[in-house]
Amino acid sequence: MGDEYDAVVVGSGPNGLAAGITLARAGLSVLVLEANSSIGGGARSAELTLPEFVHDVCSAVHPLAAGSPFFKTLPLERFGLDWIQPEIPLAHPLDDGTAACLQRDVDLTAGSFGDDARSYRNLMAPLARDWEQLAPEFLQPILHLPRYPFALGRFGVRAICPATWLMKALFKNESTRALFAGIAAHSFLPLESPVSSAFALVLGAAGHAVGWPIPRGGSQSISNALVKYFRELGGEIEIDRRIKNLEQLPKSRVTLFDTTVWQFARITGERLPARYRQRLENFRHAPGIFKIDYALSSPIPWKADVCRRAGTIHLGGTIDEIASAEREIARGKIPERPFALVAQQSLFDESRAPRGQHTLWAYCHVPFDCSPRRVRPAADKIDMSERIESQIERFAPGFRDCILARHKASGVDLEKSNPNLAGGDISGGAVNVAQLIARPVLSPTPYRTPLRGVYLCSSSTPPAGGVHGMCGYHGARAALRDIFGKRLGADPQRHLSRD
Repeated sequence: MGDEYDAVVVGSGPNGLAAGITLARAGLSVLVLEANSSIGGGARSAELTLPEFVHDVCSAVHPLAAGSPFFKTLPLERFGLDWIQPEIPLAHPLDDGTAACLQRDVDLTAGSFGDDARSYRNLMAPLARDWEQLAPEFLQPILHLPRYPFALGRFGVRAICPATWLMKALFKNESTRALFAGIAAHSFLPLESPVSSAFALVLGAAGHAVGWPIPRGGSQSISNALVKYFRELGGEIEIDRRIKNLEQLPKSRVTLFDTTVWQFARITGERLPARYRQRLENFRHAPGIFKIDYALSSPIPWKADVCRRAGTIHLGGTIDEIASAEREIARGKIPERPFALVAQQSLFDESRAPRGQHTLWAYCHVPFDCSPRRVRPAADKIDMSERIESQIERFAPGFRDCILARHKASGVDLEKSNPNLAGGDISGGAVNVAQLIARPVLSPTPYRTPLRGVYLCSSSTPPAGGVHGMCGYHGARAALRDIFGKRLGADPQRHLSRD
């Protein structure tokens, strides 16, 4: 650790690796330090239940990775990344035995919504068509001069709306509303909140433009491909290197932190100006998650047959049910029927489980204060598995008979495995209006900190959570401009050539 580097990156999640790759591409010597014994942060896989059952530790389905302007400039396929596109990206079962589906084709999806077909087509077709223009716009800080102002403006007018208002204004059918409510719930916001619609629009458009794919072999495949390319560029990685203070870092001209703002504040300590430090400490958390991974003896017996052809399933019933559950979460309550997300990767990827058997990835939202260290000693006893399984059983009677083994992870467990997931917050902080605009500070370059040569590049910076690498790209871009006098554009596809 006595060597000197141009840049050091703390954290090997997708954003940390994206930052390292961007800097190494610019000809810099770069070292990535990872606290854990395995690289990848939220994009890791492991045998969590039984031997030969490969589970995704955190992220599982990757529309934003497939649609990432930065990832599209990288030769990740050459390093083993193979995207699998389920026949149906997303299904949302209902109590009558049917399911609303988001399919790759806009017209095919719209055609299944009856009276809502025209409204759906008018809403989603332009977004899917303009994905290549829009993705770089909303995957960067909000304070920027847009290259496509009209396309971004059309998106923004609807994106600012609360999901409940927009869906009920546009659609008549409960199935259409329910599908959009489930996608909007990825925001972790009450569906009555401004900008909750943005998540439904972005992820829905991505489903049509690039799909909701899964990586063959698990999310670890994304991280492995990024690492292999980074090393080909001359980058170095050290595992089991937990950084607790700045004095532990090797000498470098710049340091980028793929850590949450709260970790960054602890590591930098009194070095930070009081006002900036207070801003970081007051940055609000998003709700957490309670996650279960299952080893199954057979596929899930869904009542709606289309669910057996979908990679991702949203479980929550109608828009009113989902809105009620998310509202209770925001108020610190545990809903009896939580909105649950499940992914059944092994239906499409035979490498995930022994022949004839399957994996299931599932989680639901919980109030952030379910982290016992922060609120109450008994909170670590909260177990959402019965509620999650009841939701699955509701739409797939006989599911429990398929279970061979479970691996449960509360917010506390997730934080132990990855400090970036504090209390189960997988978003790097709430994504409400205030924290979308000022993430974590109000600035066109929020990656820059008051410490010279020190930058943030985690999901606590724009464009927030998701496996897309854009926080890392923009953080590295700021460092290259400030310290090394090298300029990159906000859209990496216009400035970085594919290897």
